[in-house]
Amino acid sequence: MNKINETKAFGGRQIRYEHSSNTLNCTMQFSVFLPPQAETSKVPALYWLSGLTCTDENFSSKAGAQRVASELGIALIIPDTSPRGEDVPDDSDGAYDFGLGAGFYVNATQQPWAKHYQMYDYIVEELRTLAESELPLNGKRSISGHSMGGHGALVMAMRNPDLYRSVSAFSPICHPSQCPWGEKAFSGYLGDDKQAWLDYDATELLLKLKQSPPLLVSQGEADNFLAEQLRPDDLADAIRQTGVQGTIERVDGYDHSYYFIASFIDEHLRFHAKYLVNSLN
Repeated sequence: MNKINETKAFGGRQIRYEHSSNTLNCTMQFSVFLPPQAETSKVPALYWLSGLTCTDENFSSKAGAQRVASELGIALIIPDTSPRGEDVPDDSDGAYDFGLGAGFYVNATQQPWAKHYQMYDYIVEELRTLAESELPLNGKRSISGHSMGGHGALVMAMRNPDLYRSVSAFSPICHPSQCPWGEKAFSGYLGDDKQAWLDYDATELLLKLKQSPPLLVSQGEADNFLAEQLRPDDLADAIRQTGVQGTIERVDGYDHSYYFIASFIDEHLRFHAKYLVNSLN
């Protein structure tokens, strides 16, 4: 890990690192907020997965999460949304919803994407191992995200309930195998076998596995992607059918932007603190 920059924030440290990723076959950057408690002891971590077109810097500069993370003693680990570099392929038309900035947190099986676009393994295995070996983290972790990142967070938590103590999401793509964003990404990265898509679909996974860490989803009713892309009602139905501990809150007037995230990030951090800080083990 090479430190790119560091700045003081709310008594803690906001840091940006780069490292060579064996999983993605490129150099990656990620951001970290270490609360002041990390100066004297190891702390739990919340992993944040960002949405389409974002990098590791969107959440750290726009969400205002550091204030409450500092109060609660929770580190924030904020990866990029896709592999990067001259050799990394991008969408030939430069579309925002596929290729660079749009890794969809899957392990691609199709060419030319498979060499680099292994974002699922990068987050679940490589970045987690790297961060927890090099930073003052105590091994207690939860995961959250927005939009495409909300999709990724839900999938990773449902498939790895032993790794993540809780999961939350803002405006997640809840049923990607049944919406245009997901259909485009999955067909490109995973191919035409739609059964393979279901391993990266939170609604389908919940119905199949019937397990999830405690779950919180916030969805704005004024979100312009709500009807066509996000499908939170499908996930709500799956929660009811399986009986897992999950809440989907719908809030009037809020859209898909970081104004929405900044308005409710405190609630999400305090939700995760119940399992990261206030738990008995």
